[in-house]
Amino acid sequence: MTRFLGSTLTIWLLCLASAFGAEGGHHALPLDAQKFHDWLPVTNSMIMVWIAVGLIVLFCRMATGKMSLVPVGLQNFAEWAVESLYGFLENLMGAHLTKRTFWFFGSIFFFILVSNYLGLIPGVGTVLYNGTPILRGGNADINMTAAMAFTFALLWIYWAISENGLKGFLAHIFAPKGVKGFLFWALMPLFLFVGVLEVISIAIRPVALSFRLFGNIYGGEQTLEKLMDLVPDYLAFLPSLPFYFMELLVGFVQALVFTLLCAIFLKLICDHGDEHDEHH
Repeated sequence: MTRFLGSTLTIWLLCLASAFGAEGGHHALPLDAQKFHDWLPVTNSMIMVWIAVGLIVLFCRMATGKMSLVPVGLQNFAEWAVESLYGFLENLMGAHLTKRTFWFFGSIFFFILVSNYLGLIPGVGTVLYNGTPILRGGNADINMTAAMAFTFALLWIYWAISENGLKGFLAHIFAPKGVKGFLFWALMPLFLFVGVLEVISIAIRPVALSFRLFGNIYGGEQTLEKLMDLVPDYLAFLPSLPFYFMELLVGFVQALVFTLLCAIFLKLICDHGDEHDEHH
């Protein structure tokens, strides 16, 4: 209880400091990430991404600095977090796929989670330098979410072909399933048409993944900013405080949803129909 009250008080103080620290009041977060100088190809969202990666690397170094058979402290927490996510994905995709792809899914989940929470630190998006926000949530930039989504799309193609073979990959999309003989050839035109629709659906997936994550994170940050504009600066933290705690949940849910959807897309294309996982 004491720890909860202390955390709550800290958030209140940070929100109050943010209200007074922003230059010229509160400003709506621009739709796109901004550069500080035209000659410097670095945006405020890129800086936040570097900070997120740096914090993850620092945490991993601290957690694995002195490994022990009986984990304690940060090692215990790190092993619990990784094993929980690994078990969740294993129940969904099976042991083989999870072992092969966890390096990507684990990295993407924790990166999105840390980036989302860093974007909620008071002052991010509001403290300005020459009219430009110094920091911007990494996932509040469509370029970042698109980069993750299209990277997964390329990996999805590679994993799907390597697991099924090129013939099996194309058959999974276009060929009739569960029928043989004359009925197979009779239904072939229909399934070719359905296959074309499936290809369009596959092509849309990275776009949907990009805008889903970007829209939720950007919309949440904008909502907090608009709520802080409803009252004077010295009370700006009051209307946004309940939604701030909700955004903490949203940050976790969005990281989980992005990872879960990617895992489901991969499972669907690699599911041969003859493997029955007891956890499925």
